[in-house]
Amino acid sequence: MSDFRQPGCPVRRRLEGVTPTAEYEKTREDGRYEAVRSRDARFDGAFFFAVETTGIYCRPSCPAVTPKRHNVRFFATAAAAQGSGFRACRRCRPDAVPGSADWNVRADVVGRAMRLIGDGVVDREGVAGLAGRLGYSARQVQRQLTAEVGAGPVALARAQRAHTARVLLQTTGLPVTEIAFASGFASVRQFNDTIRAVYAATPSELRAAAPARDRAARQTATPTAGVPLRLAHRGPYQPGPVFDLLQREAVAGVEEVSGESGRRVYRRTLRLPYGTGIVAVQERTGRTGPAGRPGTGTGGWLEARLHLTDLRDLTTSVQRLRRLFDLDADPYAVDERLGADPRLAPLVAARPGLRSPGTADPDELAVRALVGRAEAERLVQRYGKALDAPCGTLTRLFPEPAVLAEAAPHGSPGALAAALADGAVRLDPGADRDDAERALLAVPGLDARTVAVVRTRALGDPDVAPPGTAVPDTWRPWRSYALNHLRAAGDWENDR
Repeated sequence: MSDFRQPGCPVRRRLEGVTPTAEYEKTREDGRYEAVRSRDARFDGAFFFAVETTGIYCRPSCPAVTPKRHNVRFFATAAAAQGSGFRACRRCRPDAVPGSADWNVRADVVGRAMRLIGDGVVDREGVAGLAGRLGYSARQVQRQLTAEVGAGPVALARAQRAHTARVLLQTTGLPVTEIAFASGFASVRQFNDTIRAVYAATPSELRAAAPARDRAARQTATPTAGVPLRLAHRGPYQPGPVFDLLQREAVAGVEEVSGESGRRVYRRTLRLPYGTGIVAVQERTGRTGPAGRPGTGTGGWLEARLHLTDLRDLTTSVQRLRRLFDLDADPYAVDERLGADPRLAPLVAARPGLRSPGTADPDELAVRALVGRAEAERLVQRYGKALDAPCGTLTRLFPEPAVLAEAAPHGSPGALAAALADGAVRLDPGADRDDAERALLAVPGLDARTVAVVRTRALGDPDVAPPGTAVPDTWRPWRSYALNHLRAAGDWENDR
């Protein structure tokens, strides 16, 4: 296999000012073709391939007959393939793959931009808003994204809207006009044109071609019943430790975890750009297989259901859930690096695919990391906004920073809330992690250990070790995952 991105190796970053040689590009593409030829699902989402003779693009694990090498082109994103005139394969549904792990790991402007686009910033604020959040000009952002991923911010957002539209068309019975605007399109005409360009079908034809499981889900998918989703992940996944953590941390009124271990359901309220939501995610994964079998990476999904007051929030809420459950991680890269360490090797073997959970609301996570669970529950009951339609024990949203800063301005919580409210501390998906850490350390009362938790969970940094701890450099760039292995095994507390 080429050095394009071998499973188990750290994510490779392009060095600024260095242009890959033709020999390097050929070697990388040969490696990609081998992944396609072996239908290696480990690379789903890492790249896409298109077949010039059919005009179709696919995920590497597509079960169709392998095309001849000279007919294949490779793309970093689905948007790049679409921009070159290829339509999505109806058999492998390449738009439904997990996101590339690169964008969550990378701290440069391209990684930050991809995370913001995934959060729906371009749809809400335009390219100018995206550029402003990154601190670059719109022209620079366009140039860097095009060079790295083969598509600019508008094309990437368009591909994301098309995927959201397909999900709604095939899993709900909503009218097509409602789906058009819920997906983020400015007009029905734009919606129709995009669906035809991406899927070579009209919206009605796309709905009729839904798989049997989606047609069955459509019967129960109503505004009151919510939108059923399958949140895909790459490779093996260990839901137990993630749900254990969520259960320990659950704040009454905002979150709950119910059911027996192995069959638990996590539910929580969400504050979203256009409205509010309630999500339910099941602990049980979908299909799993022999994760370590050479050349046959496997994956699965988490079953979820979203209740939204405004369907325009679907894309944003899905991305936030993916960050919370760390669904876009590359477990092969993490496990190979950590599995080479004598101390971690048996832990990795016992829990392949262990994840580093994030958060659905970075500002909320920061406040909770500072004050603790009991005080967070008090803040929710006193200052949290009540839902218009409570659902069981889920009755409130976590209070916004601006509300906390005004209602309880004193002490460290008040100082943190004020910094979050006025933008002195930014924790959104496009925030610079180093800048955010410096800003957090400047808030009175925040110690380095709390800031490390925020950096790991709210900013999704995979390589964080608490200060003052002896953590070997050989665990880099996955120290956050290494510590999760120690915690899951009950070994970490002994080290503190």
